[in-house]
Amino acid sequence: MIRLLIAEDIDYLREQLIQSLEKAGDMQVVGSAATGLEAIKLAEECTFDIALLDIEMPGVNGLEAAEQIREMDEDAVIIFLTAFDEFNYAKKAIAVKALDYLLKPVDHEELIATIEEAIRLVREQKLMSTESANATVDNAGNECVDSVKEKEHRLDNLRINAVAESIRYYIETHYMEDISLQDVATAMNYSDAYFCKLFKQCFDKSFVSYLTWFRIEK
Repeated sequence: MIRLLIAEDIDYLREQLIQSLEKAGDMQVVGSAATGLEAIKLAEECTFDIALLDIEMPGVNGLEAAEQIREMDEDAVIIFLTAFDEFNYAKKAIAVKALDYLLKPVDHEELIATIEEAIRLVREQKLMSTESANATVDNAGNECVDSVKEKEHRLDNLRINAVAESIRYYIETHYMEDISLQDVATAMNYSDAYFCKLFKQCFDKSFVSYLTWFRIEK
């Protein structure tokens, strides 16, 4: 059973999410919060696999709650919901290694697809933890299975995917302007050299080539 923690300050939306997700499959909502502070307290008190957090909540918001949840549980899968299409929100979501950033009103199929991906990640993490616990030592005394490296590789891939989505969003909203690689790097708080390398990792082509292709597609 996959355990969910949900934080949404609008009561009827929170109830809709709970009903929708519990009907979707092998999932159980183990915590329901109306504020970020309540979400943090629930994270301290209950065991969960996935945190679905609204961003704009009174007091402690979803981003601040996610930072503390990530400190408590580095393996938790975090998904954000928000009615505000803000680039800064997307950047902060990357910082806490969020799986996705969904805009409200959330399309049901998109939400379920994201939750299914989260469940797959949770199951992979549990499998790797089991393999790590059962790892044997060969005749030379070396560990046969290195699940830690596999896990780190998976997290790196998640981070690259999140960064790529933020870059796409910036280009989507600015492609009609005279933008440069330096402009995007500055917006995302990266050095030009590092961003150039990161962009290549994300898209396997240069910024100019990608921007040209994107404009032609549009």
